[in-house]
Amino acid sequence: MFWNLVATVFAGLGAAGIALAIRSITLKKAPKWIIPVFAGLGMMAYQVYIEYTWFDHMESRLPEGALVVGTEKEQVPWRPWSYFLPQITGFTVLDEKSIIRNGSNPEILQMHLYRFDQTYGGRVSDGVYLANCTTSELVPLNNEGKPDTKTIQQLPGNDPLLDTVCG
Repeated sequence: MFWNLVATVFAGLGAAGIALAIRSITLKKAPKWIIPVFAGLGMMAYQVYIEYTWFDHMESRLPEGALVVGTEKEQVPWRPWSYFLPQITGFTVLDEKSIIRNGSNPEILQMHLYRFDQTYGGRVSDGVYLANCTTSELVPLNNEGKPDTKTIQQLPGNDPLLDTVCG
């Protein structure tokens, strides 16, 4: 978060510098108020850029064998542009190397999933799950390694996670 703040300040300073150059070129006929306006627009443009490139940056840092199987897009009123181009605010990653097929029932697979959320702390959560390829169900395992049947998720038939692990 600290480096993001520093980069935002420098984006504002750079945009203010452009406004100063415009005033200099026009022999100070351009109004003084364009300097803070350019600074504010520069900082805002940088923040929008960071929000929309966050997912691509995080995806490029994933190790070999990690596959994005789901994304979450968000539209919020305080970012009106998100209604035209929703931004990705979270995604789920499958560790392909962690997939284990059940010996007695090959339609049940165990896997490790990671969840990344766009927050200033870069929150990451992970867990071990069972997927039933026949019934399209996803069940998390609790700390003892047993299925938590209270939180069974019914996945649609065309879910990318099921296509990857069952396909």
